[in-house]
Amino acid sequence: MRGSTTTIALYNELLQVLSTSSLHKPHIKQVGSLHSLFSSQSYSTTQNTNTQVDSSPNCFKGIAQSVILRCPQYFDKSKVQNFADASLKDLLLEISGLVPQLTRRLRRVSEPKPEDVLELLLGFELQCGKVGFEFDARKVESLWGVFKWVSEKVEGFKHKPQSCEVMASMLVRVGLLREVEVLLSTMESQGVLLGSGEIYSDLIEGYVGDGELDRAIAVYDRIRGRVVPSLQCCGVLLDQLVGMKKTQLAFRVCSDMVEMGFDLRDVKKATFEGVIRLLCRDGKIQEARDFVKEAVAFEIKLSNLVLNEVAYGYCEKKDFDDLMSFYAEIKCAPEVVAGNRVMHSLCSHFGTRRAEPYLQELELLGFNPDEVTFGIMIGWSCRERKLKRAFLYLSEMLRRHLNPHVCTYNALISGIFMEGMWKHAGEVFAEMVDRGTTPDLSTFRFLLAGYCKARQFDEAKRIVFVMASHGLIQLSSDEDPLTKAFMVLGFKPLAVTLKRDNDVGFAKTEFYDNLGNGLYLDTDLDEYEKRMTGILEGCMVPDYYSLMKKECARGNLKGAMVLADEMIRWGQDLSLSMIFDLLKGLSASHLHTKEITSIVDKKLHLVNQLDQETLNFLAQAYGKKGLTYNTRIVVNGMIERHLKINNETYTALVKGFCKKGNLRELNACWNLAQIDGWLPRREDCKALIESLFSHKMLREAVQLLESILISYPDLMSDMCHMILDKLFVTGCTGIASTLLEELEQRGSILDQMAYNSLIRGLCKEKNFLVAFTVLDSMLAKNFAPCLDVTVQLIPRLCKANRFGKAVHLKEISLREKSSFSLSLDHALIEGCCISGKVTEATTLLQNMLLKGIHPDAEIYNFLVQGFCKVNDLKKVWELLCVITRKSSNISLSTYRNMVGLMCLEGRVFHAWNLTELMIGQNDPHELSIYNILIFYIFPTGNTLLVKKVVERLQDKKLLLDEVAYNFLVYGFCRCKEVLSAVDHLYTMISKDFRPSNRILRKVIIGLCDMGEIEKASELSRQMELRGWIHDSIIQNAIVEGLLSHSTVQEAENFLDRMVEKCLIPENVNYDNLIKLFCSYGGPVKAVSLLDIMLKKGNVPDSTSYDSLISSFCALDNLEQAMDFHAEMLDRNLKPSIGTWDILVHNLCQYGKTAEAERLLKSMVCAGERVTRKIYLSVINRYRSENNLGKVSELMQAMQQSGYEPDFESHWSLIRNLRLSSDKDNANSSKGFLSKLLSASGFSGQKYSKAKQGATHRDAQMDQMVEGSEHLRGDQGNEKNFLHGIEDVVDLEFLQWKQRANVVVREKLKEVTTND
Repeated sequence: MRGSTTTIALYNELLQVLSTSSLHKPHIKQVGSLHSLFSSQSYSTTQNTNTQVDSSPNCFKGIAQSVILRCPQYFDKSKVQNFADASLKDLLLEISGLVPQLTRRLRRVSEPKPEDVLELLLGFELQCGKVGFEFDARKVESLWGVFKWVSEKVEGFKHKPQSCEVMASMLVRVGLLREVEVLLSTMESQGVLLGSGEIYSDLIEGYVGDGELDRAIAVYDRIRGRVVPSLQCCGVLLDQLVGMKKTQLAFRVCSDMVEMGFDLRDVKKATFEGVIRLLCRDGKIQEARDFVKEAVAFEIKLSNLVLNEVAYGYCEKKDFDDLMSFYAEIKCAPEVVAGNRVMHSLCSHFGTRRAEPYLQELELLGFNPDEVTFGIMIGWSCRERKLKRAFLYLSEMLRRHLNPHVCTYNALISGIFMEGMWKHAGEVFAEMVDRGTTPDLSTFRFLLAGYCKARQFDEAKRIVFVMASHGLIQLSSDEDPLTKAFMVLGFKPLAVTLKRDNDVGFAKTEFYDNLGNGLYLDTDLDEYEKRMTGILEGCMVPDYYSLMKKECARGNLKGAMVLADEMIRWGQDLSLSMIFDLLKGLSASHLHTKEITSIVDKKLHLVNQLDQETLNFLAQAYGKKGLTYNTRIVVNGMIERHLKINNETYTALVKGFCKKGNLRELNACWNLAQIDGWLPRREDCKALIESLFSHKMLREAVQLLESILISYPDLMSDMCHMILDKLFVTGCTGIASTLLEELEQRGSILDQMAYNSLIRGLCKEKNFLVAFTVLDSMLAKNFAPCLDVTVQLIPRLCKANRFGKAVHLKEISLREKSSFSLSLDHALIEGCCISGKVTEATTLLQNMLLKGIHPDAEIYNFLVQGFCKVNDLKKVWELLCVITRKSSNISLSTYRNMVGLMCLEGRVFHAWNLTELMIGQNDPHELSIYNILIFYIFPTGNTLLVKKVVERLQDKKLLLDEVAYNFLVYGFCRCKEVLSAVDHLYTMISKDFRPSNRILRKVIIGLCDMGEIEKASELSRQMELRGWIHDSIIQNAIVEGLLSHSTVQEAENFLDRMVEKCLIPENVNYDNLIKLFCSYGGPVKAVSLLDIMLKKGNVPDSTSYDSLISSFCALDNLEQAMDFHAEMLDRNLKPSIGTWDILVHNLCQYGKTAEAERLLKSMVCAGERVTRKIYLSVINRYRSENNLGKVSELMQAMQQSGYEPDFESHWSLIRNLRLSSDKDNANSSKGFLSKLLSASGFSGQKYSKAKQGATHRDAQMDQMVEGSEHLRGDQGNEKNFLHGIEDVVDLEFLQWKQRANVVVREKLKEVTTND
């Protein structure tokens, strides 16, 4: 039994699937490893074609997890991105491709405002509406990251309600439903509730679509009474609730829809009817009736099935007055089946006397009773001993031209016998036959019982003979008919005997025969009478249950199902015991799936009372019929009851969800099945793996393979081959290779088929290097590749310069089967010719001739192509002669190589002659032959000959095709005859041919180079009319031409049309145009082009950003320049030194010195060499601001970078230091130098000598500083001045100079900070 922790929620959550906990073993290098190179060795011609398996299937435990861990690129493809630790810069970069202009503004904003975020969201939504939300799911996740980042990182930030609405709307559209709930919950906690129900509705629909019904209901309950969801949302939710048989929830949602005033005509009729049926089955008849009234009010015509359910509900409640008022209220008569059910219920509970008025009332409502209706009244009348009433009903039935049912006649016959009127029984029987109603075995049985009860044994004997004549019983000539009659009535032979009373006075005599003999029955008379009465009374109201039970016991399930239908027709209800007996019998047969589901649908509320075995079979039956959700409902009920779900049930669920493509439900079911140790039957394994692959569920397919290998080791070969083939078809050769290696490591050796399949898959992917490695591994195991693999590999080995390996492979295949010789020689010669080894190819050809093997035309063609590649025209002529003598055909590929070589050698007319030869043997390819000739003549520059070829085609009335025109246009452009190219191009277009992009580029570039901008523009307009994409080269050429003629506006208009008409390719490159527009003073258009590139997913190069930054700086738009600089750095693009320089210069110019310093430091951090000019720009600005600390700091950094500060900088620093010290001189006897030294720590005994001479030096220093103004600008005097300052300082002071400099700088910083 399942543990208590396993609940129905397991179906609504994806569970983490963990394979066996065996650790992944390190790969042991071995000869047979798929990824090991091998050394030469001998090969056995006897190959092992069987899969050898380790004796213990448990060796395969953990193989699935090992393959998954080794090939994560195939399995770990989760779309959900983790942006929890992402910076704002990273998040903005992720979405900048969609809204570059908006993210650009936010890059340098430390604390975005709510208005900024709203603008970003609205712009993003607008752009997503153009390109589609599906494509931008990851970008919406990034936008959500931005949304959360500002909320968490910016203190006091509060989103605008509109921002929340837009964000929630986009999250819903891309299926990020949990994130939407988080957002909405956060809003509600802040007291903000969305006024529109659209987002809530979309969220509910999204959860329903994902199969998370519980979450959908939770959201619905949260907004109930506060927000009005959409009709579509309620309809989707209601439909799912009905499908899942959630009666109470469906009733609540449907009631809300009525209260909210929705038009029920817009709800799916089947869904609305489903709600009513669920309510009826749960006994909520009044609620169902209310909904029926609502439907009537909306003029919705409900089906009879629904109305019948309401009627059945009233019958179970025995509330027939309300039932009548219900039909009167909806002004509708019940269907016959429902009417019969009503009459049967009335008769069984209240008798015919009470039932008759209801029948009359029903008829007034329009009910038309049938023969069964009257049969019910007749049967119950007979049971009540109201025989007269029964015959009145019979009379009414006949008056209405209804033919009585056999059960009706049986009831009448029994009633007559019960009233002792046995003489009339025969009359009823005769009328029955006359009216064409065929009596059945039961009819004769009732006649026998009646006659025996009346002691009319002669009549009983007659009935026995009639039964024998109808083939209903077997009666031998020596068998007593009366004894047979008793046996038919259920007595044992000799249990009842008829004896003559020989006693005096006839004390035992019960009746007399025709001769007057007294007779009596020798039996238990009480038992006899009881049985006769029971038989007669039992037939008055048909006992279908007993009949069905007998049929099930006999195995006649079809007959039992017929009886079940008849039972319903007669107004009788299926009880739980009946359903149980039926399902038990049907489940044993595994055939009657349709019948099972039809029975259960009639009594769905009884399903949860069935036992474990029956429920499992019921779930499987639903699965076979394709009713996967019904299967899930049954399984959910079993989980709630802690019943065991067997393997076949899980298989039915998995296959059902695979077929429906519901991957979420499939994953949930799969995980639950894995927990329960599910293993499909061996006959289901193949179909399941195919289904998993069809839905790209590789992880599950590999896990299933592991289970199969462990449980069904005999299926290993077939399953491995199958899954390998599937992996190759889906392009997952990496998994296939890893799986093979894992199997080898576990002691399994697959046959050649697996290796052949792997090599085929690798060759299909053109992964020949790995194919060669697999071949080595295969040969190391003495496995020879099959012929098609060998033929495929040999040319590739030759091309890879592995000629020896190719020859070796050929020899191995020849040892396997010598009849392969021609195919192998063919492949090897092809390989030699492809790789340029024409000498080896010739040798192979000679060997073939010596062996008496006649090469086919294809081999000669390969040889010709090989000699063409080595430019050996002589050999080409020789082979051409051989081909001609043998009347072999020259292939188009060979002809192309030959014509190319001849034209290259300047033998154009030889090529012409060869063309004539080719046309004689390849009439169907005549145009292709001429096209090849045209293509190779153009490089020779002989355009006159090309024109002759075209004339020749016209003379032959051969129409040029698209290829020919493409060759002509391209060739004329190549030969600088652009106008001829244009003529042919327009001719081509007029014939509705689509020129290739290459020739369109070539023509437009040619026209622009000639200065024919108008013609280039006209051709562009023709392309626009046809919706042809203008690639980057075409756009660049036209715009450059227009700009060169100073028609800037026309150039911009052209680019605008490209955007409006969606003629821009995905790989567009506007780098050159961006620079051009910047140089023409149009950075706005340049920005537009850069944004287009970003939206197409193409990052412009750094020079484009450099140009934009320079242009904006020139226009004094420093903020935009800084925005582009920040974007440039975020995209890991390297600004030029000039860009750094101009930005620093402009920042300093506008007084943003701190920002300029930040840029300077960022240059250093980025590893850029800061120029002297950049240093001086910042230093001079700080000097003008009298920021001595910064000046000193930057001068030191400048010196560390290898630059010497100039005199002016030195002078400025010293002068400003002195001036700043003058303020304190009034209160101090110390001069500038003494004060500086003293403040710097030079006050100890060690420095006494310096202090004693400080006053004298101060005076000298002051005089030199005051008289130094006239020295500025004179380099020689500047040097003398500096040396003079040094001379003032005595020798002891000079010894401490270096230390003093450092201390001075530190003090300057301190002073600056304090100021």
